[in-house]
Amino acid sequence: MHLLSQIQWNLFRRPFRPVIVDDQRTWRAYELQVAAWHIARHVERLSSSERIGIMVPTSGLFPAALMAVWGLDRTAVPLNYLLSRPDLEHVCRDANLDLCITVGPMLDFVGGLPSGVQPLRLEQLSYGGLPPIRRSRPMPADRLAMLLYTSGTSGKPKGVMLTAGNFASNIAQIIGRARFTPQDVLLGVLPQFHSMGVTVMTLLPLTLGCKVVYSARFVPKRIFELARSHRPSVLVAIPSMYGALRTVKDASAADLDSLRFVVSGGEPLPRAVADGFHDRFGKHICEGFGLTETAPVCNWCLPEEWRARSVGRALDGVQLRIIAADGSDATMHGEGEIRIKGPNVMQGYWNLEDETKAVFDEDGYFKTGDIGRLDADGHLYITGRLKEMLIIGGENVFPREIEEVLDRHPSVKASACIGAADPSRGEVPIAFVECKEGESFDAAALRAWCREHLAQFKVPRDIRHLDPLPRNPTGKIIRRALKALLETTPDERQQSGASTPG
Repeated sequence: MHLLSQIQWNLFRRPFRPVIVDDQRTWRAYELQVAAWHIARHVERLSSSERIGIMVPTSGLFPAALMAVWGLDRTAVPLNYLLSRPDLEHVCRDANLDLCITVGPMLDFVGGLPSGVQPLRLEQLSYGGLPPIRRSRPMPADRLAMLLYTSGTSGKPKGVMLTAGNFASNIAQIIGRARFTPQDVLLGVLPQFHSMGVTVMTLLPLTLGCKVVYSARFVPKRIFELARSHRPSVLVAIPSMYGALRTVKDASAADLDSLRFVVSGGEPLPRAVADGFHDRFGKHICEGFGLTETAPVCNWCLPEEWRARSVGRALDGVQLRIIAADGSDATMHGEGEIRIKGPNVMQGYWNLEDETKAVFDEDGYFKTGDIGRLDADGHLYITGRLKEMLIIGGENVFPREIEEVLDRHPSVKASACIGAADPSRGEVPIAFVECKEGESFDAAALRAWCREHLAQFKVPRDIRHLDPLPRNPTGKIIRRALKALLETTPDERQQSGASTPG
């Protein structure tokens, strides 16, 4: 049974059950399908493109729009409404969109759609009566189901081509690893233009037939209110969100005692956040590993297998290699670039043939650009990013090691480390820190802390205060924005919120 048919079968198997709870309403199963048929009728009338944009808040509107697009045998293009205007225009132009399914407040937020893209405003549609019932067309495994554009931390966003088979495979892999059942209840706030938001928080519950609870905005106190009301078994978020949840004063461990899985992805989980969350709520945050290009989950550490800093074992069907800097296979004994092969791996980048060829090796493994190692039991540990590696006096240094040390300092909320050119050492590390509320910035104290816990050549030459650190919509720190600050004058840094050590 193909992906859309599986979703529809689950919806009509128990048509009156609540399947989605969002900020506006509760969606019963049949209501989701009926809404999709209504939307499809308008899409078919207004658009001649093979690709249809979707830009809505995290809610039941997204799966309704997605089912409409797939029911017409077209490709969905979720739009990241937090992109810069030039990047949003690039995505719409690159995907050749002529229509975007959206809502009025979202249009106001982005300042309107780019020229040539017509809005289909969902709040203006009439959903009364039964629209023409559409028999879904076959959706073979190799059908291009979605273009998910990367967030563009290192250049223009690239369209990741994901097929129905990529999604179906990854959903089956996740369900098999975690033993999800229709009785599970998922809670999350990740945007649905994000790969985790699409696969884990949207397609997985629809395919399995379980309930999902959405909150369009991350408000820490609201997460606990939803947890008390809906008793979720799965919470999915990014590390910075877990850091904020620790600070909610009236929250208790009892609020989260229904959770089987507390899942983190999207960026490295700082040890201070993981330990603080466990101390406060008695739950281990279980990390996973994946990329938009892998639909996205490749590894997941289950609670009963929890190990500090581990992202767990590879999912069934995922082949994983560790390739050392000299090109040798270090899978069983060393550290190197993580490479992935499996049915969940993308078909390539849209309209970028050369870039697609460059990210696959001669054996068909996808080059993730992440550096890691495996332990004797097959648990994966992420140690850095290949592009972020610093070479200091001939030694390889990964920023994450320095950031882990800074994050453990009582005054530091978050940190990021980048390299600066140095005539004698090649590169030197420069750190930026965001302080906790009520804490003052003391560069000398932070450098002394680093000297206690790091080799001398890894101690940052400068530690600068920046509040807040620049982040993309999924919470990752934008390092190119930090590099730009290295080229500014002290006065310009002060105006931007960054200060140098005194």
